[in-house]
Amino acid sequence: MFVVYWLGGNPDIEDAARFRRFDANALADALRFAEDLRRRQSDGEDVGFVTLCSENPHSVGKPGVADPPADYDWKKRRR
Repeated sequence: MFVVYWLGGNPDIEDAARFRRFDANALADALRFAEDLRRRQSDGEDVGFVTLCSENPHSVGKPGVADPPADYDWKKRRR
């Protein structure tokens, strides 16, 4: 899943922070939307702090940093 976050309008009110969700296979749409917001910002519209975040719903591991499992036996080979 992808989410585009941005600030717009009056930053002194609570609803100034906005977001729009995109399906996990809609990265191109999310990128186009973020680029459109950035274009609007450069044209002088009150839009800022545009960012795109992603989260893989099919991730095989837990999010974050963790110790490897006890049976993990990887070694870097150097020549």
